Amino acid sequence: MTNNDILKKLRVALMLRDDQIVEILELVDFRISKSELGAFFRAEDHPNYMECGDQVLRNFLNGLVIHLRGTKENPKNPTDVLAKHKAEIPKKETSKERPEFKASAKDAEKSRGDKAPSKTGPAAKKPFKKKPAAPKIQVVEKVVYKNGKNKK
Repeated sequence: MTNNDILKKLRVALMLRDDQIVEILELVDFRISKSELGAFFRAEDHPNYMECGDQVLRNFLNGLVIHLRGTKENPKNPTDVLAKHKAEIPKKETSKERPEFKASAKDAEKSRGDKAPSKTGPAAKKPFKKKPAAPKIQVVEKVVYKNGKNKK
């Protein structure tokens, strides 16, 4: 597992955006731009892919400790910090907020005004009923296993 993979997995697990990662790195006085950071998250075959060095990952992990736990003088609760991250994520639109349009079933012959609906059309068919299944034939006999123990 490479440093890039570790950085990607921490970003997803902690729900961090690129600007938050830049702020975390600034806590330990390590400056990096968003574009440099984006190069770490690219696919390996991409022309702008960049290998994440040990120094970047080390500084990110040290900054992450300060970000989540705080300092000795100003301690934080990590669960509160993570809950704050979760609350900042914008919610997507759900289907309940949008109006639903349902297509109504129309019989082709009913909508025609020049003729009455025929009795033999597709709408006049009766629902299909299943025939009762034949009784199952037992293919394999039940076998009694004798493994040397006498049970009474």
